[in-house]
Amino acid sequence: MHDQDYYEIFWLHNGRARLVLDGTRLTLSEGDLIFLSPELPHALQGLGEESHIVNIIIRRKRIIELLERHPEMAHFFPAQSTAPVHFHRDIRQMSRLSSMAKVLEAAPRTTLHLEAFLLPLIAELTLETRSQFEAIPTWLSEALIQAEDPNVFRYGAAGLVAQCGKAHAHVARTMQACLGQTPSDYINALRMDYAARKLTGTPDSLTEISSEIGIQNMSHFHRLFRSRYGMTPRQYRVKHQKGVVQPV
Repeated sequence: MHDQDYYEIFWLHNGRARLVLDGTRLTLSEGDLIFLSPELPHALQGLGEESHIVNIIIRRKRIIELLERHPEMAHFFPAQSTAPVHFHRDIRQMSRLSSMAKVLEAAPRTTLHLEAFLLPLIAELTLETRSQFEAIPTWLSEALIQAEDPNVFRYGAAGLVAQCGKAHAHVARTMQACLGQTPSDYINALRMDYAARKLTGTPDSLTEISSEIGIQNMSHFHRLFRSRYGMTPRQYRVKHQKGVVQPV
């Protein structure tokens, strides 16, 4: 088991492998595509003699810069996570992915060429994720819409589960299967996105914002916000309010 301070993308080109996480083992087969966040302990073991894994590592700084311009990509690159983001590619998709990887391997190590690889891939996966979202159970899709209300997400994962009307374990399993996220991860992302909007659009104090989203522990608020945005709430406010002209 090990962790790292960079993002990692890998896929199984041939054979089988086992991804070992804290308390979980995920068996991978040809075509499985994995996104790993920094500080996520894991181990990878080939199964058999034909395992062939293609691996790309990306500096955290590059991803933070990318997310500032494309925040909708945060699902693929959470600052910290308790689980990998997992997709599967068919033969045609794998062939296209391999061709893109060969171009990247031969290209200079620049942000331009990295993004030329990442953006088409993420755009394709985003469309697939949207299709999966549309296919999730009605009770869950309706609950996710309700969960965007501060009156719901301030109660954390329990607020989301209450909207579902199902047992917590059943909600967690369904969300993991459909969205690749736990209820807590989903709700905390909503909380931090709401906090970010309040930081740049209101004069509310950090304590007021934290309390409004249902987090009384400021250390926990700072930890979640840094995990989502790669900086502290105060740093985010200073950066994004800089140069704003107030109306007369």
